[in-house]
Amino acid sequence: MQTGMQARKYRLQGAGLDLALPYLMLAPGLTIVLGVLVYPLWDGLRASTRAYRYGSPVSHVGFRNYVQLWSDAQFLNSLWVTVKFVALSVSIEAVLGFALALFCLHEFRGIRLLRTVLIIPMVITPVVVAILFRLIYASDAGMLTALSEAMGGGGVQILGNPLNAFIGLVVLDVWEWTPLMFLILLAGLQSLPHEPFEAARVDGAGTWRVFADLTFPMMRPVLAVAIVLRTIDAFGTFDQVFVLTRGGPGEATRLISIYGYDTAFKFQQTGYAAALFVTIGLVVLALAFSAIRLLRRIDAS
Repeated sequence: MQTGMQARKYRLQGAGLDLALPYLMLAPGLTIVLGVLVYPLWDGLRASTRAYRYGSPVSHVGFRNYVQLWSDAQFLNSLWVTVKFVALSVSIEAVLGFALALFCLHEFRGIRLLRTVLIIPMVITPVVVAILFRLIYASDAGMLTALSEAMGGGGVQILGNPLNAFIGLVVLDVWEWTPLMFLILLAGLQSLPHEPFEAARVDGAGTWRVFADLTFPMMRPVLAVAIVLRTIDAFGTFDQVFVLTRGGPGEATRLISIYGYDTAFKFQQTGYAAALFVTIGLVVLALAFSAIRLLRRIDAS
């Protein structure tokens, strides 16, 4: 009888260990998530309701920082520059990525090498990309200036002209992140069923009709996902702008990330910068939820 009680005791201990084991396995990862994501978010929310002087909180200001944002001309200008940058960059990247994906969908000699070459810009560190383009855009000894002088022209002003600097930043972003759109859309194209396309060819449909009636409608969910992911990422662009222009000339390339950086570290307005980034985070979150609803409508239709 005593042996049976001991066996039952061991079974109960083993069952308890089996129940606790999943939670013990999750504990390290959960601790990291709490330390890396949850606590900084909470600390940022708390900092956004305070006023700071030389890095130390001096008073609680409630939602004053949030109210002040919408009357700050520099914040509104940076937000507008960011929206223009994101809209233009993501639009061009989506079109180019889709075109490249359609081209690389076909199998021919050297296609694997071409696909590999096309994704190289995406794997280069953004800071290195910015340094490379700064060397290309330099008005004194840059590549564009050298080409212009070789053809009898003068120096090319890219970073010194507000419009040219903004266009140059868009070109940099398009060059670096079009491969991401290309990869997502190529994967989507390769996953499409073959039967509708074979039936369309049998019926004598042309290339444009197949694209308009089959390829594009079937790719809309994938295209929407790619645009949403890239849009969210583009709102946080910092490295390339910081190295290339530092937000200049003037405020032509002063994205919201650069303005927030200057506010926090150059002007030491920690609470105001925290409110700025929390607001932008909420805006991006609202865009993400809107995109999810749009995707559901597309799937339903």
